[in-house]
Amino acid sequence: MHEFAFLSGHTFLKCPPAAGQPFAVAGMAWDGSVTNRPGARFGPDAIRRASHQLCDAIHPLFDTTPLGHLGDAGDLPLPNTSLDAMRAALPALAAPLIARHHMAWLGGDHSITLPLLRLYRQHLGRPLAVLHVDAHCDTWEDHFGEPSGHGTWVYEALQEGLVEPACFMQFGIRSAGERAAREYVADQGGLIWTARALRGLESPAQLAPVLAAVRQRLAQHGHPPVYLSLDIDGLDPAFAPGTGTPEPGGLTTAALLTLIEELADLPFVGMDCVEVAPPYDHAELTSLAAATLVWTYLSGRVAARG
Repeated sequence: MHEFAFLSGHTFLKCPPAAGQPFAVAGMAWDGSVTNRPGARFGPDAIRRASHQLCDAIHPLFDTTPLGHLGDAGDLPLPNTSLDAMRAALPALAAPLIARHHMAWLGGDHSITLPLLRLYRQHLGRPLAVLHVDAHCDTWEDHFGEPSGHGTWVYEALQEGLVEPACFMQFGIRSAGERAAREYVADQGGLIWTARALRGLESPAQLAPVLAAVRQRLAQHGHPPVYLSLDIDGLDPAFAPGTGTPEPGGLTTAALLTLIEELADLPFVGMDCVEVAPPYDHAELTSLAAATLVWTYLSGRVAARG
């Protein structure tokens, strides 16, 4: 398969190529399903470049670094014009990485999450819990007349039994949409914290009721494996302007970091960070936020291993 000019030549945190390390990152430079502004195909490269300012990458809370535990598998050479072709090519490229590493996937638009969840469901042999940070509910039954896209993956994942409905939890939802879509996750038994419900909550103490509810829900269902899907537009455009579908009134970077830090001991099996679109960024605010969020997640995973 031909390599495309926009695939990244950098590595996350300047780490070595993925080999025998327990953790790895990989890029998915794909934005063929965006509904507004394209450009997320350039996200993996921008996130990697922004991560280089993290120096020795020792996290100030966890007092550890992913370096020494982390490899970069590069960008998957995916077709870049057909959603069906991308999803057909992805399993052969991603499944071996899932089998060897705890992965952090750098998107790319949000349509990458559905095929990844299919692979995790197959690999783990059970449905997953999902923590989904986003401005949009992504529960539409079609993609502007097409059967699938970056706004349908939650609906499809629930319909396919890839996830545990009661353990699907959304944070930061605030976009326009009919009630059936906005409340779909709750109607299936999951939990939703809208951006309005989270306004003004940033510190561990302020977010304690949310954190407790997450833990309680997972405990009630036998502590299923947890996947984190982080759409950068869950952040307010003041903190992440470089995204395809910005929605005012979102989370602060501080609030999202608190959620990731305080839940670091959950049984996570992987994560993705999607919808970073550098053409619309300012002063690298969005790529810096994304790099810091992924670094924080990985540092928490290293700390949890002991």
